[in-house]
Amino acid sequence: METKAGDPGAFAQFDLSRVDSPAFVVDAAKLRANCQVLAEIRDAADIKVLSALKAFSMWSVAPLIGEYLDGVCASGLWEARLAGEFYDGEIATYCAAYKPEDLEEICRLSDHLIFNSPAQMRRAALIMDQARATGGDFDVGLRINPQVPTGEVPRYDPSSPGSRLGFPLDQLTEEHMEGVEGIHFHNLCEQDFEPLAQTWDRVFDAIEPYFGQLKWINMGGGHHITRADYQRDELIEFLRDAKEDTGAEIYLEPGEAVALDAGILVGTILDTGVNEVPFAITDVSATCHMPDVIEAPYRPAMLNETGLHETGEGSAVRLGGSSCLAGDVIGDYRLPVPAEPGQRIAFLDQAHYSMVKTNTFNGVPLPSIWLWDSDSDALELVRSFGYEDFRNRLS
Repeated sequence: METKAGDPGAFAQFDLSRVDSPAFVVDAAKLRANCQVLAEIRDAADIKVLSALKAFSMWSVAPLIGEYLDGVCASGLWEARLAGEFYDGEIATYCAAYKPEDLEEICRLSDHLIFNSPAQMRRAALIMDQARATGGDFDVGLRINPQVPTGEVPRYDPSSPGSRLGFPLDQLTEEHMEGVEGIHFHNLCEQDFEPLAQTWDRVFDAIEPYFGQLKWINMGGGHHITRADYQRDELIEFLRDAKEDTGAEIYLEPGEAVALDAGILVGTILDTGVNEVPFAITDVSATCHMPDVIEAPYRPAMLNETGLHETGEGSAVRLGGSSCLAGDVIGDYRLPVPAEPGQRIAFLDQAHYSMVKTNTFNGVPLPSIWLWDSDSDALELVRSFGYEDFRNRLS
């Protein structure tokens, strides 16, 4: 998978020795810049924009995000709780399947409750009735599957054949739409405007009969709106037209776009060697700290990597983590520092997804979390993790 992110921005001048290792460092100034772009799109198109907690749930910056966006979207009970505790604005909750015992609280916390299938929505009817009888005020939405594959990697494409995400559009009937106040579709992954337009062409025709019924249409996330080359003018025109054509409120819920290029993951070389190729073991683990490197797979950009397009025997070093997994390999890099124990390195664009997916397999320590403001140079340790965090997950 090729990622188009990886702009070092202000991190090009950041002194990696200012933080411990491993560590996530998030730039508040870049977050503000990203959110400002999203707010400008929102205002120009007269829509609403939510921040997807599944991608970036660093709740210590919730007040910053709340200055710009209209709320958040949650992926289940715990994210909905986090949203209710720390974030301002609306809460839209979608889960591929809800546990009945969770729904009462989710109804209380959410402004929009989105189901993956009409069948589950019917089974939840009594719980929703009881929630409304006790003051719950929420809309009910249905996630549809547009059945328009646009992604580079099937594992990350909600429309890939056999996908469990969303109700297949070719099965949708009037009966399924009874009680549905909003339609949700999420069909993109790190993509620009054209795949959204392609998806909408399919969705529009299928839901047009229900335009008078729908209060809102949520076009999901995966929109790389804050990337420099995104077609923002076309997006604004498209969103305006969609709102006018449907008579519904239009929502976007970007996740990566909120934190795009806003964070790095700092690590230290622990040991080096040669086994047909030069290698280095670091305290950053693909398995534990950047699992998308293995799942996608993809090669994260390195801060200040040198000679990226050069060739030459022995010029690249294979970096991997300290876990026992043979496949815990980050990639081959031409390092900006000597390949020696104690040298610091950093990987770019790690604020989103990496931070929320970290784990302690093999007892590998979790990275600490730092907040830096590149405008003021203020640096704050937000959270560090110790042995107790590893122990308390276990029994």
